Amino acid sequence: MEAEKYISELVARSSKAQKVIANYNQEKINEITGAIAWHAINHEFREKAANMMVEESGIGSVHDKISKIQVKTKGLYNQMKDEKSVGIVEENTEKGLVKYIKPMGVIAALVPITQGEGIPIFKTLMALKGGNSIIFSPHPRGKETCKFITDYLRKILKEYDAPEDLIISVEPDKLSMETSNELMKQADFILATGGTPMVRVAYSSGTPAIGVGTGNTPTYIDKTANLSETAEKIKKSKIFDNSTSCSSENNVVIDATIYDDMVEEFKKQGALLIKEGSEEKEKLQKAIWPDFPESNALHPDVPGSSVEALAEMAGFNVPEGINFFIVEETEGVGKNYPFTGEKLSPISTLIKVDTFEEALDKMDGILQYQGLGHSCGIHTTVDTQIDQMAQRMKVGRMLVNQPQSLGNSGAWFNGMPVTMTLGCGTWGHNSTSDNITWKNLVNYTTVSRVIDPKEPSDEEVFPESIRNKKISI
Repeated sequence: MEAEKYISELVARSSKAQKVIANYNQEKINEITGAIAWHAINHEFREKAANMMVEESGIGSVHDKISKIQVKTKGLYNQMKDEKSVGIVEENTEKGLVKYIKPMGVIAALVPITQGEGIPIFKTLMALKGGNSIIFSPHPRGKETCKFITDYLRKILKEYDAPEDLIISVEPDKLSMETSNELMKQADFILATGGTPMVRVAYSSGTPAIGVGTGNTPTYIDKTANLSETAEKIKKSKIFDNSTSCSSENNVVIDATIYDDMVEEFKKQGALLIKEGSEEKEKLQKAIWPDFPESNALHPDVPGSSVEALAEMAGFNVPEGINFFIVEETEGVGKNYPFTGEKLSPISTLIKVDTFEEALDKMDGILQYQGLGHSCGIHTTVDTQIDQMAQRMKVGRMLVNQPQSLGNSGAWFNGMPVTMTLGCGTWGHNSTSDNITWKNLVNYTTVSRVIDPKEPSDEEVFPESIRNKKISI
């Protein structure tokens, strides 16, 4: 009852503020979202938020988190700043239809430990653009950072004469499973970013929700790829923020004719090869999945850990200059081969294949094990292979010749919508396969007026081949 009462008070405050923003014109909405984006990329703030997150959570890279806040905040605001989110947003005079946009209300936002420094900023921008208010429930290992960020964002709102309670975070001393569950029950909508178990709780709360599924990105490299450039892209993607992104290349499927050359290119980028059957592989597996084969759950200290920390956990030394591991897997893919699952750490599993069809089979097997609906990639110059992979893979996004963790959620080098919340469709037990943006946080009212009836003839609607087909009754 205490959690229910506490959350009801937060929701009441949030709802009161939301009723104010619901009456803002487009100019005011643009002003407050622009102000939040601009002041959020202030270097002093980004530096403090990043440092707090790494210190509190014990994972990730301060430098990369500082960069992430800058790039994603600017990109997110840039794509929304000129879009209409108040009043009439669409008219079709021929059909007599006019569409009005409406806010959803109070958004409950779950904040994962892996992205705790950025999610409060990004989700705030998305919520306010659509005229909503937002309440955050952070991971326990990121609760102080979330409070620091939301307190700062509230100061910005106050400076621009907007209600501070448009942004609220559950107080650190009130945070619990009970308060999080209660928030999901009482809010108007849930925007859930995190692991599959948490997302399923959101969907089972009884409140409409958008969540994301597990990432376990497989990427294929064929013999037409530029090997040195590909190795550099995968390295950058894999080591960014110690691979806290669910988009990083967990599995790299490589054409056998270039396999050895690709391994050498990875080594040039600072990779340590851990061979099949080696003592290091056995030790690393025991450290990462301590309960395997009974459970394929990651050790809680693995996500976002550095190679040095992983090696220490496993009990072996890492040569100076190593920044990620490449682990050979020659036996198979799936739940019996844990290295083909999501690792959330600077480890990429290498899988050798003889044909493109075998590559597709391996990638499909990997996704069936973990990561259905999330993403995949390919490094090639062959368009037919791109098309074949796109037709077959059950993923929401597929990147061509790009670093996955830097591109899946939108980047200056591609046209993907900027976000940090990636829907995985029904494949990943999600309600959408989109890159989630502010447009997923609004409702619409369509007004219909009478038009002159224009019923088409049967000949105009149905082709002759169907009209002339006789089927007995």
